[in-house]
Amino acid sequence: MQTIEVETAANPNAAVIWLHGLGADGHDFEPVVPEIVRRGERAWRFVFPNAPVRPVTINGGTPMRAWYDLKGLDRQAAEDVAGFRDADLRIRELIAREGERGVPSNRVVLAGFSQGGAVSLYTLPRFTAKLAGVMALSCYLPAEGSFTAERAPANDATPIFMAHGRADNVLPLGLGTQSRDYLTKQGYAVEWHDYPMAHAVCAAEISDIREFLFRVLP
Repeated sequence: MQTIEVETAANPNAAVIWLHGLGADGHDFEPVVPEIVRRGERAWRFVFPNAPVRPVTINGGTPMRAWYDLKGLDRQAAEDVAGFRDADLRIRELIAREGERGVPSNRVVLAGFSQGGAVSLYTLPRFTAKLAGVMALSCYLPAEGSFTAERAPANDATPIFMAHGRADNVLPLGLGTQSRDYLTKQGYAVEWHDYPMAHAVCAAEISDIREFLFRVLP
């Protein structure tokens, strides 16, 4: 699987696997690394995978990088369950690869923006080994229908950082707060942030992400 990787020091002892949004690629969040951790401050590996290119229904079937097909932006639209399972398998392979490189899953943070965030929240309850944390940015929780049946206990106490723009006109703030409330009701520790921004990332959010990562990857 194609990935862009940034190591902040030699011999990384932790990893952040960060999934991009629809139509973007692995380079999308590469520039924020120096804002999150200064070179030499921590030995972390940031892994930015490229999603496969596939036709996306909501964009008229145009092929683009996407973790799954998107049929509609309202929660009543049919979800691409096969797409989520495929993305989940890819994430598991990346986590296993970190293990082979000496970084155990409990030193791995799974992160994502928009579609990538939805995939992160899909994998979290279904992953059978402990993760250090999850960052779900400007996204929503998919596949609620199978959540309870497929939930594994390994990450019941894993910290979740959720963030959303109050002026998001792609995935409205309400989608994020509904997902936050659902996860909280399920007993997860959700740290919620919202910002005066659209479907994007802002400086205040990057600062809060840095604080979260330094806390869950001591």
